[in-house]
Amino acid sequence: MIGEGEEGSTSGIESTLARDWLSVQNNVENLSPQIIRRVAKEMAELAAQTPEGIRVILNEADVTDIQAVIEGPAGTPYASGFFRVKLVLGKDFPQGPPKAYFLTKIFHPNVAKNGEICVNTLKKDWKPDLGIQHILLTVKCLLIVPNPESALNEEAGKLLLESHDEYSERAKMMTEIHAQGGGKGSKAGLESCASSDTGGPLPKKHASDKKLTAEKKKMLKDKKRTLKRL
Repeated sequence: MIGEGEEGSTSGIESTLARDWLSVQNNVENLSPQIIRRVAKEMAELAAQTPEGIRVILNEADVTDIQAVIEGPAGTPYASGFFRVKLVLGKDFPQGPPKAYFLTKIFHPNVAKNGEICVNTLKKDWKPDLGIQHILLTVKCLLIVPNPESALNEEAGKLLLESHDEYSERAKMMTEIHAQGGGKGSKAGLESCASSDTGGPLPKKHASDKKLTAEKKKMLKDKKRTLKRL
C-alpha cells in the first residue's frame, strides 16, 4: 500500500540508515588503514571495470561510503529499473559482514520495508575474503532468483509462492514507479547527477519529449492510485 505506508517506509529506511551510518562514523577509526586501503582499491577497480549491469558511485571524501546502482536483469519484474544500493561496514569488518540496503524502493521477498537485504552471503555464508564485487553480484542475482523461504517482506514472499503472476505485476509496478522515473536510483536520476557532477548543462527537451514525459507522469500517477487500493 502506498500513501501513509509509503511515507512510513521511507522514514524507516532513513532512520535505519542513520543509525547504521552513525555507528559506522563512530567505528571507522577502528578500521585499520589496511582495510581502508583494501576498500578504496576495490572501489577504484570496480569503477574502472564494473560487471555488466552494475555501476559504482565513488565518494572520494569517504571511501567507506559504498554505493552502487544495479540495473534490473532482463526477464525479471525489475527489468529496465535502476536500483541504488548501499553497503554499510561495521566495526568488525571484514571478520563480520557488512549490511546491505536498497535505497530505491523495491517489492522483493528478501528486502525489508526499511531496505535491508537478506542474503546468505551476508549472513551464515560470509567469509572475510569476499569482496565488494562479489556482494554486488550476489544482490543482482537475488533480483533474478528471489528466496521466498527467508523472506523479510512476507507479503512478497507469499505472493511469489502462491501467485507468481500477481507477484510479478506488483514488482513491475513498483519498478516503474520508483526505479524508472527521476529518483536517485533511476537512469534519469543518474544522468542528472552525472551532469551536475561535471558541471555540464542538461540537454534541452523537445516538445515531443515533454509530451512523452507528461504522459509517463500521468501513467505513474494512475499506477500509484492502483497500488493505494491494494
